[in-house]
Amino acid sequence: MSESLPWNNEIEAASLVIWDYHCLKRPVEPAEMILILGSHDLRVGDRAAELYHAGMAPLLLFTGGYGNWTDGVFEKPEAELISERAMECGVPAEAILKEPNATNTGENIRNSKALLKEKGIQIEKAIAIQKPYMERRAYASLCKQWTEIEWQITSPQLSFHQYCNADITQELVTEIMVGDLERIIEYPKLGYQTEQEMPESVLEAWRFLIKEGYDGHLMAK
Repeated sequence: MSESLPWNNEIEAASLVIWDYHCLKRPVEPAEMILILGSHDLRVGDRAAELYHAGMAPLLLFTGGYGNWTDGVFEKPEAELISERAMECGVPAEAILKEPNATNTGENIRNSKALLKEKGIQIEKAIAIQKPYMERRAYASLCKQWTEIEWQITSPQLSFHQYCNADITQELVTEIMVGDLERIIEYPKLGYQTEQEMPESVLEAWRFLIKEGYDGHLMAK
């Protein structure tokens, strides 16, 4: 993350605009599988357990090795640590599959597809879980790259202020969101995601945050 990023009411307001765009906040219905995408935030495991105990799906597939925010930080692959978190919340081991090698969303999808094929499991309807501010990007990726499944998307049910903490700061989240918004704009051109409508108010907030120095997660030029 960029050093000493500024924070004030104007920056916070712009961050909330970006947060609200990324978070789709859609209800979920029962499905055949819950796909938990790799993350530096173990709270996605809590959400997986909530849905499992609510009877939303009998199978949980955790995917993730070491990514941008966990390489050199996590002592185990993301799939291992997040599935352990879900088991601490009462999910039985027999309901869990793990794919511990993916380093990005595209690999999450490819490796998970391969694992299900290897196990002889066919899925038609599934729920994906990501961090709140990655709902839209994850959903756009899944709808483009895994078209055989009818997808739903959800995340830990937290507001921006509830989500941020001493380890995952509002500055860090904002910088990541700015970079992810750029990927929502650019990745459809590369065939990675479906196109997403983007209000001008979101673009204005994005440009403002870049001007204020929140550019550390932008794509390399």
